Amino acid sequence: MFETILDEEERGQVGIGTLIVFIAMVLVAAIAAGVLINTAGFLQTQAEATGEESTSQVSDRLQVVSQSGTFDSSEGNGQIVELDFVLAQSPGASNIDLSETSVELIGEDGQETFTLSTAADGTDIDIFKGENNVVFTDSSDRAQVTVGLDADSSLVDNNAGENPYVLEEGDSMTVTFTTASGATTTSEIRVPSTVVSDSVRL
Repeated sequence: MFETILDEEERGQVGIGTLIVFIAMVLVAAIAAGVLINTAGFLQTQAEATGEESTSQVSDRLQVVSQSGTFDSSEGNGQIVELDFVLAQSPGASNIDLSETSVELIGEDGQETFTLSTAADGTDIDIFKGENNVVFTDSSDRAQVTVGLDADSSLVDNNAGENPYVLEEGDSMTVTFTTASGATTTSEIRVPSTVVSDSVRL
């Protein structure tokens, strides 16, 4: 059934050219596979980083527990000279450094942006825990943040630029807190049309 080949000259042999082509194909396939693996790894790393940043921008937010203002009747027709906010971190948020949190004021006197600080620059942070650390590490942490609007307030300076930021009876203002991760919290300030006390709930 099978024929035995006894003559060595009749045996089939693989040419050196075919062998070279085969090796070249293996090398090209290996290089292509390496490129695909590297690209997949890069895309996976980038996707993970993007996902973490997106999650931080959504979850690492501040929560405004309460807000009030100090009304000074001796200032013209009377105006709010300080804003007081009690802040907390939103549920699911990671650590939030208040000293890296920016604040944007938008009202009838224009727009101002500044960063919260414990220095005498128009803001004051008083966090309600023993070491007075300005970093929220737990959802139970609370901090009172005071923003000065008028240069004659009890704070050394104000956050309204060169001129005091006037917030009188009936006025409104939008305050936006932006954490270091980019998560924002917006609060509306509305001064009652008639103020009867020095401390006003806003």
